[in-house]
Amino acid sequence: MIPSPHPAPTGPRSGHPLPLEGIRVVEQGAFITGPYAAMLLADMGADVIKVERPGSGDVFRSYDGTMYAPTFRAFNRNKRSITIDNRDAEDQAVLDELIRTADVYIHNFRPGVAARLGVDHDRLLEINPRLIYCAISGLGADGPYADRPSYDTVAQAYSGMLSLTLDPDQPKITGPAAADAVTGLYAAQGVLAALVRRSVDGLGHVVEISMLEAMSHFLIEPFNSLFGSGTNPGPFGRAAVSQSFAMRCGDDSLIALHLSSPPKFWLGLLAAVDMPHLADDPRFADHQARVRHHEALRVELQAKFATRSRDEWLECLVLNDVPHAPVLELDEALDDPQFKHLRLHTVARHQVEGEVRSIRPPHRFDGQIQDQIQPPPTLGEHDAEVRAELQRTPEARVTR
Repeated sequence: MIPSPHPAPTGPRSGHPLPLEGIRVVEQGAFITGPYAAMLLADMGADVIKVERPGSGDVFRSYDGTMYAPTFRAFNRNKRSITIDNRDAEDQAVLDELIRTADVYIHNFRPGVAARLGVDHDRLLEINPRLIYCAISGLGADGPYADRPSYDTVAQAYSGMLSLTLDPDQPKITGPAAADAVTGLYAAQGVLAALVRRSVDGLGHVVEISMLEAMSHFLIEPFNSLFGSGTNPGPFGRAAVSQSFAMRCGDDSLIALHLSSPPKFWLGLLAAVDMPHLADDPRFADHQARVRHHEALRVELQAKFATRSRDEWLECLVLNDVPHAPVLELDEALDDPQFKHLRLHTVARHQVEGEVRSIRPPHRFDGQIQDQIQPPPTLGEHDAEVRAELQRTPEARVTR
């Protein structure tokens, strides 16, 4: 891959080279999908320049009444921020110059907005024929729903995800923004693939992805269950097939079990809970029988787990090699020994906003854990820096 002539920003994460150092990404995103995709690239060393509207910036900045909300911090570390008003001719010229220096451009506008702002793929690829242009939408760039507004819950509902997670008796939306995160992951994957293709053909490429498409692919296993059986798996189908359980212990805390199909884990569980008689129960005679009678087995196990504390059960499960884990709250996870050993929790310090806590990128490159990050930028923090770069490096804007 031909690198960008622009160095990655210097800082505490620059102790060893990362795979995308030398790649410049221009992100014009808000909320989660676009910013998350760009942050994933930044975590791997790309120089990500976040283009924001003057005065307000990314909507997520102000979710807590400040301009540095936790929602914003979650998806915008390792980036630089520049403010640009697309309606202003001088600002648009700055953005055009920035595009000439870029390897990747990412946005998550609703269909039609990019063209109105002058950042549609035809125009930007004319400016930079080697640009990888990534457009993220909610329900697709065309089709009967293309113009509809879409957020995480909408995409989860249309893709079928909610049918797999909602309790039909008490339907409440729970859990994190899965569709937003999954789409950001797929978008970053698409950008990386396009960069590899560019290294072969020397051309720019357009990567398009919607939340609906990303979530549908993410659900490839339950869709294939439907294709094979003709029956919707529903919210409890996977738990039955995988022999997964959530057990409430005598001290009111929870343990998760996942036995899968190997008989040794079933027998290990019976030994751990001292219920050998279940092995002779015809309802639980083999894996398929246990799948069919999953709820009956859950009831039997729950009665047993209610008799002892979680710590007591954890000891028994470890001794019998049963796949399990305590159901930890987030603050408990931070204190868990394995979590600490992996150094998943990391802290950076912003010169204005102070301490910023985060979770490190999951990859290890050449054995190195990337647990040092640059804190998310304040709005327009790098305006002068980036504009000065564009002024002093005209020779760097040649086709790469």
